[in-house]
Amino acid sequence: MVLFVLFLATGAQAQNNTGNPFKVIPLGVLGGADESNLSCYMIGVNGTNNYVCMDGGTVYAGIAKGISNGVFTGNAADVLKQQIKGFCISHAHLDHVAGLIINSPDDSSKNIYGMPYCLDILKSHYFTWKNWANFTDDGDKPALKKYHYVPMAADSTIAVSGTNMNVTAFPLSHGNPYQSTAFLLQYQHNAILYLGDTGADSIEKAPNLSLLWQKVAPLIISHQLKAIFIEVSFANEQPTNKLFGHLTPALLMQEMQSLSTITGKAALNNFPIVITHMKPVGNAEQRIQEQLLQSNTLALQLVFPQQAVPLEF
Repeated sequence: MVLFVLFLATGAQAQNNTGNPFKVIPLGVLGGADESNLSCYMIGVNGTNNYVCMDGGTVYAGIAKGISNGVFTGNAADVLKQQIKGFCISHAHLDHVAGLIINSPDDSSKNIYGMPYCLDILKSHYFTWKNWANFTDDGDKPALKKYHYVPMAADSTIAVSGTNMNVTAFPLSHGNPYQSTAFLLQYQHNAILYLGDTGADSIEKAPNLSLLWQKVAPLIISHQLKAIFIEVSFANEQPTNKLFGHLTPALLMQEMQSLSTITGKAALNNFPIVITHMKPVGNAEQRIQEQLLQSNTLALQLVFPQQAVPLEF
């Protein structure tokens, strides 16, 4: 058996690839403990500086680290205002929205895309004058109208303003009945799939991942889907009743096996799976990586992103 793993240690290594339609700059990759490194991924068409953020857990700190790494030029405020054209928010837990909220006073006008269950929480619990100034165009008055909420229906596709990409939303289960979202970003005939926090169908007793795999499988078979970003929050030792709507290495591989029954195993050979949202308690990151590598019978290309180290797909 051959196991494929891709560790990205430097920006130069990630950028040696050619002919990759998407550029991804992780502003935050972890699922907790370190507030300077929480879920947020800038994704744009390669060769442009027009990005949309998948979630907004850490924003400014990730940009600042990118500047120190030579990923960005200029200052962090300009990158925030000019290069980030909007946010796709999977769900409204703090590790996915804190950076968006904290940086809102200094940001430029842009859209926040999300399913109604997510945007409603932003309106009723965060961008209120009790918790934070309302920098959006809906909810508590006065609405400062810097951000524009763009509610998305399931399986609907809309243009991402300021970019040449489209995005489609799909519901996920995140500790049933709580919900999260997967976003399919498309540029011409190319696509990249980002999943917010999610539990496995077998644990959640919901078909959301199965339905998502059916939607994206044809894109994998046709080589249009370039990568899947998906969480693995806990090691396999985590008790099932303490997962709280998250995946382990075993559960991820269970879901990948389900996907392979639609695509065929050959289609997933060396297919990039970007592992997000690891919770860095103790040596959990190392343990999760080891367990993923040991169980990688499909020969997936496992990618462990690092903050402010660009990826290309």
